[in-house]
Amino acid sequence: MAKGNNRKKLRRTWTEIKRNKACYAMLAPFMIFFIVFTVIPVVMSLPMGFTDFNMAQPPKFVGFSNYTTLFFSDKIFIRSIRVTIVFALLTGPVSYVLCFLLAWLINELPPKLKTIFTLIFYIPSMANVYTVWQLIFSGDINGYLNSFLINLGIITGPIQWLTDGRYVLAVTIIVQMWISLGAGFLALRAGFQNIDRSQYEAAAIEGIQNRWQELIYITIPSMGPQLMFAAVMQIVGSFTAGTVAQNLVGFPSTDYKAHTIMTHAYDYGWVRFEMGYASAICMILFVVMFICSRLISRVLSKYMD
Repeated sequence: MAKGNNRKKLRRTWTEIKRNKACYAMLAPFMIFFIVFTVIPVVMSLPMGFTDFNMAQPPKFVGFSNYTTLFFSDKIFIRSIRVTIVFALLTGPVSYVLCFLLAWLINELPPKLKTIFTLIFYIPSMANVYTVWQLIFSGDINGYLNSFLINLGIITGPIQWLTDGRYVLAVTIIVQMWISLGAGFLALRAGFQNIDRSQYEAAAIEGIQNRWQELIYITIPSMGPQLMFAAVMQIVGSFTAGTVAQNLVGFPSTDYKAHTIMTHAYDYGWVRFEMGYASAICMILFVVMFICSRLISRVLSKYMD
């Protein structure tokens, strides 16, 4: 009986694919690149994490040696865990809420202004903005932030924002939040656009009196898929952030203050070419992101129907 049902499902699926073959043909290029450059590397990293592989010699099986070294001998990795947790807890939720609020506010503007402000807030996620931030946080007296604070009398001399261990993590977090308005932000913008306006009219008849009540009782429940997508994107962005620190505060950063798990994986993978060890780091990061994604899915599941 079960086999018969499975065959019917396969036939129905195949019929749908043939009926929508043009759509699947348009999706094919992306899916091919996604499988080759994302799915296959992730699958390969699991067995590779149990090997000693330097890209010049065949992989050598070492069992759990890489993982025991990570947690019991690699002090920099333990420090990177703390940095990543702080980084993710600050940038993830704040960026998520910021994306939602900006998308909501932009949705209330006239059509032309919607396009302009969407472009303004989305551009930082595409452009190389590190040069601008390096000018702002420059450690000399001519740095924009130092000059501003000195003129106000708040500080008497320039602060080394990008090299002083007391400030490098804060600077990295600020810049990461600025450039985090990417695909998740656009998904939320699209979600606001697709809400059926008749729901608001019906809600007004039922007693909804202001925009906040509309947001809580209509807007958020109607945007389940977009909220989920934006949450996953923020989780991935928060846990895999490393480029910002490398471009702003150097590699490695002062006293490893902005050294994340992803930066640690980059160090062993593309600087030292210890691919087995780097794969073990990436696998740990993947498991953590998967668990966080499942937790978020459970929280937002009530909006997915």
